[in-house]
Amino acid sequence: MQKITILIHCKDRPNIIASVTNFVAEKQGNIVYIDQHVDREQNIFFMRLESEFIHDGFTADGFREAFKSTLATTFGMKWRIYSSARKPKMALFVSKYDHCLYDLLGRYNSGELNLEIPFIISNHLDLKPIADSFKIPFHHIPVTKDTKEAAEKTQLELLENAKIDFIVLARYMQIISEKLITKYPNKIINIHHSFLPAFVGAKPYHSAFKRGVKIIGATSHYVTEELDAGPIIDQGVTQVTHSHSIEDLIAKGRDLEKIVLANAIKLHTNRKVMVYNNKTVIFS
Repeated sequence: MQKITILIHCKDRPNIIASVTNFVAEKQGNIVYIDQHVDREQNIFFMRLESEFIHDGFTADGFREAFKSTLATTFGMKWRIYSSARKPKMALFVSKYDHCLYDLLGRYNSGELNLEIPFIISNHLDLKPIADSFKIPFHHIPVTKDTKEAAEKTQLELLENAKIDFIVLARYMQIISEKLITKYPNKIINIHHSFLPAFVGAKPYHSAFKRGVKIIGATSHYVTEELDAGPIIDQGVTQVTHSHSIEDLIAKGRDLEKIVLANAIKLHTNRKVMVYNNKTVIFS
């Protein structure tokens, strides 16, 4: 059995849903999930559909070609079709913070994440023992002002050779260049606290503590050239009070970062995210 996921967006018009479901039925597919959304302001139709195929003659490539030459052309669709036969490959970029890395590798090791991790890239050696303990290749690529271009070239070679599908910045403390973003559009996921832009700088929790904030949060988003302003995938918040210390805020923030980043990765790998005009449609 093969399971495919179809993601579609196009100008809204009558008969899109019926046409797609009839097409799947003609190909002897069994629809197991379907959801849609219409952005009334932009008049854009969004749709996500999962279907199972059990007959021997089915191929995902053949389905894609037939879909492209018929429905996609007729309705002027932007579309993607994914097969469950292949797990997406995720590269992890890290620096010195270990909380997100430990969490993701633990989930990966337990089978919670439906993906492959060919390697971890870091600009420091601090987290290599963690990668070694999970038996995942670790590539140390130092990044300085003088070596940034060469480091990026090495990163791209590793990514291309491993056929990486998307990148996760698990607290990677470097700005990603335009070249890498262009190569992986809406395929680089970042995580950060949700104080931006209110409390910027190296110690945002200290600044927030001084202001007596009552909530803290975390945001996971796709990376764009505008720093920390890409399409948001997932967010989380938790309440704090006057009784919490700076250390409490940092601990709560890190817990949120782990959960929100993991949720964003699951949404991405399960093909539940569609990006349009720097916003996201997140399907259930």
